Amino acid sequence: MAAKDYYTVLGVGRDAEDAELKKAYRNLARQFHPDKNPGNPAAEARFKEVSEAYAVLSDPDKRAQYDRFGSVGASPSGFEAGFGTIFEDLFEGFFGGGGGGGRRSRARRGADLQYRLEISLEEAAAGTETKIQIPRHETCETCDGSGQETGTTPEVCGTCRGQGQVRFSQGFLTVARPCPTCAGAGRINRHPCRSCAGAGRVAREKLLKVTIPPGVEDGNQLRLTGEGEGGLAGGHPGDLYVLLQIRPHEIFVRQGADLVCELPLTYPQVCLGDEVDVPVLDGKARLHVPAGTQPGQRLFIKGKGMPHLRGRGRGNAVYEVVVEVPARLSARERQLLEELREASKESSGPLLSSFLERMKKLFGG
Repeated sequence: MAAKDYYTVLGVGRDAEDAELKKAYRNLARQFHPDKNPGNPAAEARFKEVSEAYAVLSDPDKRAQYDRFGSVGASPSGFEAGFGTIFEDLFEGFFGGGGGGGRRSRARRGADLQYRLEISLEEAAAGTETKIQIPRHETCETCDGSGQETGTTPEVCGTCRGQGQVRFSQGFLTVARPCPTCAGAGRINRHPCRSCAGAGRVAREKLLKVTIPPGVEDGNQLRLTGEGEGGLAGGHPGDLYVLLQIRPHEIFVRQGADLVCELPLTYPQVCLGDEVDVPVLDGKARLHVPAGTQPGQRLFIKGKGMPHLRGRGRGNAVYEVVVEVPARLSARERQLLEELREASKESSGPLLSSFLERMKKLFGG
């Protein structure tokens, strides 16, 4: 067979580096793979050609020989010598990991768990400690997670002879898959632990103490390392994530580190000013209402909000003024308001004056 230009086959330059070669090979191998082109001899031949080119150019010694002489001498194993690496390079792109032979390790990390914990706004502000009951699987103490009865050892799987894989031919390819008998472990447990029935874990409930720092917010998570599900076959345990949910407060709404609430005031209070008792998270405080306070205006008491979770100090207590209009008036109240209305006709505020001015311009009055 005439010598082939392997660089042309892969569509790369003669100075192509390993990463470029691998990328070109994966793209072409995906395009012409027999599984994607069933019954297409031309695609199968092209796939073989691409694989042959990559087998040579991905091997430094073979590439040097090819660059010098234009061909590569036959070896006892020929194309198959580099096939394992080629197969792994291809399917690393398909499945997101290396091929890698041999049996799979049975040790696996335990799953992470999540627990929803509801707390009050006061607890979120002050910080607290509480206990939670967690159902989970823990490593079996009898067999130390091996799943094997004490004094016994697992047998080598007769199907895969301890390799954890079986190989079969698919066209011209030899494909390796996890052994169906031992599920890829390479060993068979003939004497499972009686405490865990060979699972290596047992179901239990664990009482855990949770420390909640001051200033946490709704949706924050606390991570308890190693308090999740126990690992399999000696694997590390997972983690426990405590998801915090803060109950709605009867008075305050949280806005960052500030605590906001509506403050109902009477018309005389906002006009003349006043000193009023207002709620704070830990009791009551005195608030100064300046004369001329407007509806919707916010008044503050510094440092009476939530503590900053990752900083110093606290937010503010914020009071949004709502002017309460009485639905019913006493005779005395009505008399006074009538007098006030008459007096107000002689002097109007800037908002009313601006409104009246705009009306005159609009209607020509």
